[in-house]
Amino acid sequence: MYRKELGLPIGALAALALLLGACSTGDRVTGVQQQPGTGTPCAGGNAVTLGTLQGVRLDCSSGTTVTLPNASGNFLIVPNLAVGDVPIRSVSYVIGAQGGGAAASVAPAASVSALLGAPEALLRAWASAPPAGPGRPQRAFDAALRARARRNLSAGTWSAAALRGLRASVSAAVPPVGSLRQFHVVSTLDTVRVKYARVTAQLQYVGTSILIYVDTASPAGGFSSAQLANFGQTFDQVLYPIDLSTFGSPSDIDQNGHLIMLLSPVVNGLTSRSDCATQGYIAGFFDGVDLVSRDTVSNQGEVFYALAPDPNGAVSCAHPATVLEDELGATFLHEVQHLINFSEHVVVRNGDQEEGWLDEGESLVAEELGARYYEAKYPPPTGRSNPLQLFPDSAEGYISGDLVTSYSYLLRTDTSTLTLHTDADGGLNWRGGDWLLLRYLGDRKGNQFFAALDQSAITGIANIQAAAGASFDELFGDFSVALYTDSVPGVARSQIPSQYRFSSRNLRQLFAAYYRVAGGSSDVPFPFPVQPRSLPATGTLAGTILPGTMGFFSVAGTGGSLTITFATPSGTALPANLHAQLSIFRLP
Repeated sequence: MYRKELGLPIGALAALALLLGACSTGDRVTGVQQQPGTGTPCAGGNAVTLGTLQGVRLDCSSGTTVTLPNASGNFLIVPNLAVGDVPIRSVSYVIGAQGGGAAASVAPAASVSALLGAPEALLRAWASAPPAGPGRPQRAFDAALRARARRNLSAGTWSAAALRGLRASVSAAVPPVGSLRQFHVVSTLDTVRVKYARVTAQLQYVGTSILIYVDTASPAGGFSSAQLANFGQTFDQVLYPIDLSTFGSPSDIDQNGHLIMLLSPVVNGLTSRSDCATQGYIAGFFDGVDLVSRDTVSNQGEVFYALAPDPNGAVSCAHPATVLEDELGATFLHEVQHLINFSEHVVVRNGDQEEGWLDEGESLVAEELGARYYEAKYPPPTGRSNPLQLFPDSAEGYISGDLVTSYSYLLRTDTSTLTLHTDADGGLNWRGGDWLLLRYLGDRKGNQFFAALDQSAITGIANIQAAAGASFDELFGDFSVALYTDSVPGVARSQIPSQYRFSSRNLRQLFAAYYRVAGGSSDVPFPFPVQPRSLPATGTLAGTILPGTMGFFSVAGTGGSLTITFATPSGTALPANLHAQLSIFRLP
């Protein structure tokens, strides 16, 4: 199993120690401070009684304490800041419990083997990796193109009305197979002083929804007729319908009822041989200029640009036709979501481009949907090199990236904000966190939630609230708890209230499997990455937290009154614009 986005074997995560660590910002909880006070209660926090496996979310924007009378058992305490559109600055706070004790461990080591049902030697098969896939170059170029679109739309250089009502420069009728057409393709990584190459491409596949053009200057050894037919059918009849059914249809600027997929060595050439060998490559992209500009470089239609087959590495690293489907699948789903999102927000509804973190989260869900398709097609033990592995071979390239980055995110949730990242931010951890957030929201609100996000003129948190029909405070507070309570060892998942778990993924199973393959290093130290810190019996812990993040703590009630404090170091409530909350869940 290998990660398409990073292009590295999952078993080789030790080599990512510096990379993953460098993506975090902010500080962790630092140490015991003063005795907790008896400040103003959070909204509804005068007296909260919870039964086992019950939770509560309390608004602490004007209060600092929560009291649990007659509290007994273990409690999960999750302070969180459910906000976006504020500066990315660390917020100092203290948290403590008066009247409690150390909570018992919730995750016995024996549960790992029970979740997996397979010996470690067999799971090691996951670590066998094909050549490196798209990695940092793909991620950086994708972000740069989104940032370029944002700049040009803001400056008025591009306009949503630019191509509205304008008949495309090509006929609306689908041309015949074998016909030629000229395209302009981005030929430099510099998206500020961007350059384009003019290419001639031949239409080689006409599908129900996709037209595949191949650059006439492509290297020798490309597709055979049979390979091209199989390739086209996969993208036209399997992958593209996944995006369409989940996010909706894109605009149809060129009025041909099809998405154009252009395979060109210009895309191969965006990555040097040395970078391709060490960092990965750019597999494909979407360029907003095609939908909102009359410039001569605009192809005035919905186009996905991708690598051309190059089995001998004539342009950059080798990309045999036999593996191109594997190399492009996740990137195709990812980039086409960007295309649908952009066309719906900007072209169809004349709104703003979606905020980068939410647009990227939707695209990460799109990748995972490819895995879900193959998981359904190949139920255990079919489709697996090893019949006991968790995912079929065909699903691994679509899910492994989300698995790696989400684990890394959950190790340090208070240092990677989920709601304040921009197109220019190349971090990995927040991407894993936003995949978890969007996956949770989709599980809770249904698959139509994703389409509602794309088919909208509003953006960011306001878009989530409109699509979900609920406040972001509520959604984020419950999501924060669900990251830990999704699957509690010794408890049937059906007993966990639905707002505190995922319905389509078992997080402890996913991360336990990952740990058995890549665990033992500082990057993958636990079978489950969320490790709540015990609140002290006296005093408070001091630390910092970023907007759009949460922290995890635990405390045991001893039968008496238990008071939880979440406040600024001076004992006052955190600023109201941060939407400070305490989410509390009573564990077994």
